[in-house]
Amino acid sequence: MTDSTTQSQAGLIDQVGLRWFFRLLSSSIGQKFVMGVTGLLLCGFLVAHLAGNLLLFAGAKPFNEYAHALHAQWELLAVAEAGLLLLFVAHVYLAVATSIGNNQARTGQYVMKQTKVPGRIIGANSWMFASGAVVLAFVILHLIDLRFGLRGDVKYLAESDPEAPFKNTVAVLNNPISRLVYFIGVVVLGAHLSHGFASAFQSIGLNHPKYMPLIKLIGKIFAVVIAVGFASIVVIVPGLKR
Repeated sequence: MTDSTTQSQAGLIDQVGLRWFFRLLSSSIGQKFVMGVTGLLLCGFLVAHLAGNLLLFAGAKPFNEYAHALHAQWELLAVAEAGLLLLFVAHVYLAVATSIGNNQARTGQYVMKQTKVPGRIIGANSWMFASGAVVLAFVILHLIDLRFGLRGDVKYLAESDPEAPFKNTVAVLNNPISRLVYFIGVVVLGAHLSHGFASAFQSIGLNHPKYMPLIKLIGKIFAVVIAVGFASIVVIVPGLKR
């Protein structure tokens, strides 16, 4: 990369006022802060997504009406999906970056001390990274199934069909591979949230000893609600009448 290219990129960053953001991401503390913010925003999305999907229990008509009303606002939906994608990619990237940084910062002796704590098989950071990888694979399958309809062994109705949202969802969850992966995915998601929720508050600096026990309790309750909510859909919806 030439000096002129570097200067032009720096000038562009200055023009759009993002130098503070890149400076923030240049430090491990800044990376953890942004990862915490993106994590909490993704938690908000999970609440909205679960609320919409619980309409499956109300039957085909309410769920189809909800889905068609959502897609009717395609401009807003496109912006929301782009923003969600950005949040997710940023969260995954920062998780990988901070994990690599943590591993590089540790000495071999420190690793031995951490992993030999009685009753601890794997450290919290390693567990969060591993569970996050499982959640990522789950999200990719979910997009393949219900956003793009790309898996050949699942029979999809055309999006123009008014009954498509409900029937396609039930068809996907009746697929044995999807059902198993979705169940495992939501359980691991709950485990990821049980630590990640409180960790996000710590990352953004809201870790006062007075409030952290309550935040951790709320995080565990939130994780259970999200996991049980989505798991109930995976278990019950395939048996619903299509």
